[in-house]
Amino acid sequence: MPELLEIRDLHVDVEGKRVLKGVNLTLRPGEVHAVMGPNGSGKSTLAYTIAGRPGYEVVEGDILVEGESIVDLEPEERALKGIFLGFQEPPPLPGVRLSSLVVAAVNKRMGVESLSRAADPRIFRKLVEALQKVGLGPEYAQRELHVGFSGGEKKRAEVAQALVLDPKIVILDEPDSGLDIDGVRIVASIIKELRDSGKGILLITHYARLLQYVKPDSVTVLLDGRVAARGGPELAEEIEKKGYTAVARA
Repeated sequence: MPELLEIRDLHVDVEGKRVLKGVNLTLRPGEVHAVMGPNGSGKSTLAYTIAGRPGYEVVEGDILVEGESIVDLEPEERALKGIFLGFQEPPPLPGVRLSSLVVAAVNKRMGVESLSRAADPRIFRKLVEALQKVGLGPEYAQRELHVGFSGGEKKRAEVAQALVLDPKIVILDEPDSGLDIDGVRIVASIIKELRDSGKGILLITHYARLLQYVKPDSVTVLLDGRVAARGGPELAEEIEKKGYTAVARA
């Protein structure tokens, strides 16, 4: 049975500069794989490349979802394959309500021509329930997405979207950024719920704080666009004590 997500010898250029230099990684259903590294190590580039963000050029290697290459697919096609990306800095979308975005995404996945009218009216109840789980009120469903949201509210709203949209692969880029300790615990509980439902979670972070609440199955450390170390949850603890450079040299 193929891996849920497989990264093979991935080399990526951004604006003519080589950022990823031969990254290999696998992700299985029901697994949390933490990707760690200091700022500028290539973590967000890896996330954006998997999701198909324009400007991130795969010059060598491959990205496979359930054994099928996706490097030639557009971002929306990758989303339909089951890839969800939570951004490091979620952009505000003036004029787009959270509920409208969720309805459009669900309708698109169902093959419904209209993206504005909910094909499944239960989606609104699911969205409100998801918002409540992450500590946001039902009024957030009708707010313009990320407009006027605090950093923590943006992260909570993105995790709520992951609950509702039911992807196969959930990529969360710095999901604890902007959260207080209670927010970190809430997001950690949702990540556990997603894992328990069989989702593959790619968790990108440079601090081990969140990993105190979500025990990863695997940890990969990136330095200068390369895999510098790989191990289990104990690797995250070692990084917290010794730092990235010391761990990479070990």
